[in-house]
Amino acid sequence: MAHRKEMREKMLLVITVFASIYLVSVFAVDTSYVAAVYEHKVILNPDPHTPVSRHDALQHMKKNLDIYEEQAARAAQQGAQILVFPEDGIHGFNFTRSSIVGYLETIPNPQEESWNPCTEPERHNNTEVLQRLSCMARRNNLYLVANMPDLQPCPLKTSPSSTCPPDGRWQFNTNVAFRSDGLLIARYHKQNLFFEQSFDTPPEVEVITFDTPFAGKFGLFICFDILFHDPAVVLVEMGVRQLIFPTAWMNQLPLLDSIQFQQAFSLGANVTLLAVNIRNDRLIMTGSGIYTPFSATYHHARKGDPEEGRLLVARVPVLEPPEVEAGGGESTISVATDSGYCYQDNCDDPPPPSYPTFISSMMYDTFTFVLLNETQGDVKVCNGTFCCRLQYRWLLQDHKELYAVGAFAGIHTVNGRYALQVCAVVRCGGLDQSSCGQEVEEAESKMDFLLEGNFETKYVYPSILTSRLVLEQPESLQKAPDGRVTIKHSNTKGGLVTACLYGRMYHLDNE
Repeated sequence: MAHRKEMREKMLLVITVFASIYLVSVFAVDTSYVAAVYEHKVILNPDPHTPVSRHDALQHMKKNLDIYEEQAARAAQQGAQILVFPEDGIHGFNFTRSSIVGYLETIPNPQEESWNPCTEPERHNNTEVLQRLSCMARRNNLYLVANMPDLQPCPLKTSPSSTCPPDGRWQFNTNVAFRSDGLLIARYHKQNLFFEQSFDTPPEVEVITFDTPFAGKFGLFICFDILFHDPAVVLVEMGVRQLIFPTAWMNQLPLLDSIQFQQAFSLGANVTLLAVNIRNDRLIMTGSGIYTPFSATYHHARKGDPEEGRLLVARVPVLEPPEVEAGGGESTISVATDSGYCYQDNCDDPPPPSYPTFISSMMYDTFTFVLLNETQGDVKVCNGTFCCRLQYRWLLQDHKELYAVGAFAGIHTVNGRYALQVCAVVRCGGLDQSSCGQEVEEAESKMDFLLEGNFETKYVYPSILTSRLVLEQPESLQKAPDGRVTIKHSNTKGGLVTACLYGRMYHLDNE
């Protein structure tokens, strides 16, 4: 009897363990989802300044939508539950206010009306693109986000404060989202336009989300929005952890390459970002990815690559809404083992020695730089009262490239106005200090480093970009209550192009 009892207990233990494993595996599926983004080589209207008929506009957009159909089917075959297409991917860009009219559709507000364009096409006239996107989502059983131009009539008013344009209509750069059965569930109008003659700024900032059964809430914004507080940061501070970012981004090294800032935003805001760009070599547009605070699946074409689209599919974890932290304290977003450097607070005593500084332009801003000429060092550089500190050690002492660490604090005013505090380590374009801040894509030199700044903002976005436009995940990112932000990295796999802490002083943008 005792023997039988022991056998039953062992069997029960095995069954319990098996059941536990089974339950863990079942619930593990519920904690992740499959996302897809498609970087699209958009077929453009060769003469965007000339108005075209609705028929001709539809014929043009059909060429791009046919490609979308193919990619939606491919994404579904790979298990995608949500698919995102880029900004301007259906219609193109560089239109005037009048020449884009043939491309416009009036998109109903899903917060006011429940409509499935695929199953109820007759409800609204002139909605062929909405119908096609809706049926695309329905046919492939996935959530779908695309970008298209929207026309909304507005009441003409004589009031000087009226935002209604003189022609009596608003034209918006718009994201639309569809449920997997084709229901239109979200519409977002771009807030921060980038020299877009054909579109209006919405009269009020729109903060738009939609819910999914597999990942909870997603937030929407577009391209230039990522550099501003509204609505991107509003969404983050609402606790939205999954963000969707269609873009038509013109890359600009060394600080604002597409994938560089996409990952930086994901890390700095501690969110998942589904980012998708246009592919257009003439305008240096490429770079898309699926980013979480601890992973990145991305694509960035380089010179000489075939000019073609690229579908990215990745399983990513569902990020829970952030917990409310009790009290202050230092937050560590990712933790790494120590690599032998002195990274403790007592490194501040004694202070780092003073090195000669020089001024050079980077991204049209006047940075203060210090050259990194030692085999290892502890360097401080200040731009006004804003200071950055770099502790570094070259992995090969006989490296032949010139590097510098720079600091900038001020208002950026070229192609947009926004306030910055930036710490950056850059490979210079040549061997003269005047080349520091130039665009560079390749590097051979590798270093272990700790880069730190004392920021007057909590909105700091970190990035590490290595040779041939390859991202690296920082070993650790720490944010202290006093504004000190630290990024630490060692054993760099590729030559370092840029390491950056990009601080946004949103509150100073309008001063």
